[in-house]
Amino acid sequence: MAIPDRTGHEPQPPHPAPRLWLVKRHACAYGAAPEYDNGIVFDKRWIPEAMISYLRRVFVESWLGRVTAAFVFLAFVGWGAGDVVGHLGEGPDVAARVGKQTVTARALASALQAELPAAARQAGMSDPSQLSPIMRRQMALQILQRLTGRAEVLDAARTMGLIAPNSAVRDEIFSLPNFKGPNGQFDRATFNTVLQERHLSEEHVIQLVRDDLTVRAVLLPMAEGASVPDIMLQRFIAFGARTHVVDFIRVPFAAQPTLPAPDEAVLRRYYANHPWLFRVPELRHARIVVLSPQTVSDTLTLDENRIKQIYDEQASRFNAPESRDVQLITFPTQEQAQSVSTAWAASGDWAAAQKAAGNAASVEMPGTRAAAIPSEILRTAIFSAPADSVSSPVKTEAGWAVFRVSNIKPAQVTPFATAREQILDEYRKAATPSAISERLRPLQDAIAAKGLDAIPDTLGAAAISGTLNAQGLTAEDTPAPIPASGPLRNAIIHQVFAQKEGAPPFLNEGPDNSWFAVAVDTVKPSVPLSFEEARPQVLAAWQAENRRHAADLAATALYTAAKAKGALGTTAIAGAQTTRGASFALAAPNKNIPAELMTALPNMKPGQAFMAEDDNAFFVAVVTRVFVPNPPAPEQAISKLRASLSQAVGEDIAASYINALSRNTPPRVIQTGVNTALSEAGFGGNTP
Repeated sequence: MAIPDRTGHEPQPPHPAPRLWLVKRHACAYGAAPEYDNGIVFDKRWIPEAMISYLRRVFVESWLGRVTAAFVFLAFVGWGAGDVVGHLGEGPDVAARVGKQTVTARALASALQAELPAAARQAGMSDPSQLSPIMRRQMALQILQRLTGRAEVLDAARTMGLIAPNSAVRDEIFSLPNFKGPNGQFDRATFNTVLQERHLSEEHVIQLVRDDLTVRAVLLPMAEGASVPDIMLQRFIAFGARTHVVDFIRVPFAAQPTLPAPDEAVLRRYYANHPWLFRVPELRHARIVVLSPQTVSDTLTLDENRIKQIYDEQASRFNAPESRDVQLITFPTQEQAQSVSTAWAASGDWAAAQKAAGNAASVEMPGTRAAAIPSEILRTAIFSAPADSVSSPVKTEAGWAVFRVSNIKPAQVTPFATAREQILDEYRKAATPSAISERLRPLQDAIAAKGLDAIPDTLGAAAISGTLNAQGLTAEDTPAPIPASGPLRNAIIHQVFAQKEGAPPFLNEGPDNSWFAVAVDTVKPSVPLSFEEARPQVLAAWQAENRRHAADLAATALYTAAKAKGALGTTAIAGAQTTRGASFALAAPNKNIPAELMTALPNMKPGQAFMAEDDNAFFVAVVTRVFVPNPPAPEQAISKLRASLSQAVGEDIAASYINALSRNTPPRVIQTGVNTALSEAGFGGNTP
């Protein structure tokens, strides 16, 4: 089977990006063209996602569920052909054999390189090199078990005579982002380049894709055909809808009285007892490279002609005609129409007009455009009527009509200059995940070859170097200009202070499809401050500790009283903030209730009291009521939960099938092949 070329376009050269301050942004080639919808936005405000995610986490994602579901999840995601093409090559060594199927040492080595970094972080280590040889081998065997599970499915498919047709293989290859050119379509030149870089033959890629489609053909019917029993669904719903009502008081530390400065001896004693508080923080000079949606998005461009084409294709979106919200009642006779028109005009009440109309047809038409009204007479009348006035009876082709225009939205024309930025932004959001996937492997190769000193300018990565402390501040106590924010910034700072000085950089996966690498050049250890240098800090810390102690005493007295009475009374404590009647359920969490209280409140009964603390205040809470609402959840939430649980059941069924196959055709692990894989992955392979 050969793969024909569908495009004759030449790749366009990358656009250089400006260099700003210490941050260097690298440009990139164009990503895949996105699919645009018709501007429809689904309103999910009434779907309590928290209930679904929490229940799934509690009941579905148990340790047993995670172990069994891992096989199927990886079959659908980890075994994707795009990922396989990005990481595998040909090799003669075999790490395991299942029937007539084999798992090559090269396949296992690629999986180790992709998965061991995350496994090392879960074990509390900065990179896989810190894992012991025995632990690395154990993880390798666990990864090999997943790969042999895939081989089990392929061997079963061979026995059943299942094979993916050539047309399906071709369509799958055409859809892979690895092989798309600048215009977002399959490109033969790109295809050949990727295969050459990965040392793959065309026949091998075709076989990989065919195997991937075969695995899906076997497992998907099992997973998608499952359903959850009604009694299980009802138990989940009732558990998630169980609602607690709580009263709580917040007693802040800062609002308590500040004591005057004590004797010098008291301060010196406090200084001696808290030496860790009064030190110059450790400073580290690090080089950082970040590949994230933010760094990549700005480098993605779209041909100006393509933007104009999208603008023209979606003319109805960017050039919206006038629309009107219409309330309409139709009648068979003029007399009925006139009667309702008079009464409606007098009351102005739509519900009363519907009731007065009896069996006459009534309808509300929000956002109606002129083209949506088939009757020319009625269309003309509606779009010439003023807002908020009831019409006189209108004779139409099908009878008589009375209407009211409740709102008029004028025509809105978005000029191309304005729409251009919106189209480009939507394109970047759609193309960024694919671009990151395509650039990840070249970034890994560049780091492995020359560290962080030779990152290609075509990857859209951002590089920075500088000195910072564990709080992400420079020596001047200003935020370090790391090209990341939120959880990604925190992960980078953590890695800087977890990695050893001089250790080789390693690409780490961050949150939200982000990746980063760190090289720590120098470490300036923390040193203590003398009492004279730290005296202002010592006084401030001593006073803060006494304010906290005062808040503790006040909150403890509140808790003792609430525990005895089963209710929360009033208080005159300085700065105390009282909240009453706050409700929450697993399906409907309340962000206004402090997270520290939520560790205990879901399991408490009415009348029980609880005391907690965060960095700034003490909390005292009492549960006043526990009940299950009727109905317990909206229909949309029930449908969503049913689908989620059915998916989990399907994954368990498919995983059980794989386990049954492994009992009938036990995999044979070849230790020499495992050693070869560990060596090729750079982790050594001689540990027994």
